[in-house]
Amino acid sequence: MKKSYLPYIILAVFLSGCSLNDTGSKADVNMLGADRDKNGCIGSAGYSWCARSNQCERPWELAKKEDFKNTIEEFETYCKD
Repeated sequence: MKKSYLPYIILAVFLSGCSLNDTGSKADVNMLGADRDKNGCIGSAGYSWCARSNQCERPWELAKKEDFKNTIEEFETYCKD
Protein backbone atom coordinates (compact mmCIF):
# COMPACT_ATOMS: atom_id res chain seq x y z
CA MET A 1 0.00 0.00 0.00
CA LYS A 2 1.55 3.27 -1.13
CA LYS A 3 0.87 6.41 0.93
CA SER A 4 0.70 9.80 -0.68
CA TYR A 5 2.30 12.58 1.32
CA LEU A 6 1.53 15.25 -1.27
CA PRO A 7 -1.66 16.57 0.45
CA TYR A 8 0.25 16.90 3.73
CA ILE A 9 3.12 18.77 2.06
CA ILE A 10 0.69 21.17 0.36
CA LEU A 11 -1.14 21.75 3.63
CA ALA A 12 2.13 22.46 5.45
CA VAL A 13 3.17 24.98 2.79
CA PHE A 14 -0.15 26.83 3.00
CA LEU A 15 -0.16 26.89 6.79
CA SER A 16 3.42 28.14 7.03
CA GLY A 17 2.57 30.99 4.65
CA CYS A 18 -0.34 32.06 6.85
CA SER A 19 1.77 32.41 9.99
CA LEU A 20 4.16 35.07 8.65
CA ASN A 21 3.59 38.70 7.69
CA ASP A 22 5.29 40.58 4.81
CA THR A 23 8.59 40.90 6.67
CA GLY A 24 8.69 37.21 7.48
CA SER A 25 8.27 37.55 11.24
CA LYS A 26 5.45 37.41 13.75
CA ALA A 27 6.76 40.30 15.90
CA ASP A 28 4.98 43.16 14.09
CA VAL A 29 1.46 41.68 14.09
CA ASN A 30 -1.11 43.93 15.81
CA MET A 31 -2.92 42.07 18.53
CA LEU A 32 -6.65 42.38 19.03
CA GLY A 33 -7.43 44.72 21.89
CA ALA A 34 -4.15 46.59 21.46
CA ASP A 35 -5.95 49.86 20.66
CA ARG A 36 -5.79 51.57 24.05
CA ASP A 37 -6.41 55.33 24.13
CA LYS A 38 -4.53 57.86 26.28
CA ASN A 39 -6.52 56.75 29.34
CA GLY A 40 -5.95 53.05 28.72
CA CYS A 41 -9.49 52.34 27.48
CA ILE A 42 -9.84 49.68 24.78
CA GLY A 43 -12.13 51.16 22.13
CA SER A 44 -12.59 47.91 20.19
CA ALA A 45 -14.07 46.37 23.34
CA GLY A 46 -16.53 49.27 23.66
CA TYR A 47 -14.80 51.17 26.46
CA SER A 48 -14.62 54.97 26.71
CA TRP A 49 -13.18 57.16 29.43
CA CYS A 50 -15.57 58.58 32.00
CA ALA A 51 -14.06 61.39 34.10
CA ARG A 52 -16.93 61.26 36.58
CA SER A 53 -16.25 57.64 37.55
CA ASN A 54 -12.53 58.00 36.79
CA GLN A 55 -12.44 54.75 34.82
CA CYS A 56 -13.11 53.16 31.46
CA GLU A 57 -16.80 52.44 30.97
CA ARG A 58 -19.00 50.84 28.35
CA PRO A 59 -21.59 53.53 27.60
CA TRP A 60 -24.57 51.17 27.34
CA GLU A 61 -23.71 49.45 30.63
CA LEU A 62 -23.23 52.77 32.43
CA ALA A 63 -26.49 54.11 30.99
CA LYS A 64 -28.36 51.11 32.35
CA LYS A 65 -26.63 51.28 35.73
CA GLU A 66 -27.05 55.05 36.18
CA ASP A 67 -30.46 55.25 34.45
CA PHE A 68 -29.85 57.64 31.58
CA LYS A 69 -30.56 57.31 27.84
CA ASN A 70 -28.10 55.19 25.92
CA THR A 71 -26.83 57.91 23.58
CA ILE A 72 -23.38 59.42 23.02
CA GLU A 73 -24.66 62.82 24.10
CA GLU A 74 -26.05 61.50 27.39
CA PHE A 75 -22.86 59.55 28.07
CA GLU A 76 -20.68 62.60 27.43
CA THR A 77 -22.92 64.81 29.59
CA TYR A 78 -22.84 62.29 32.43
CA CYS A 79 -19.08 61.72 32.21
CA LYS A 80 -17.80 65.24 31.68
CA ASP A 81 -15.51 66.63 34.35
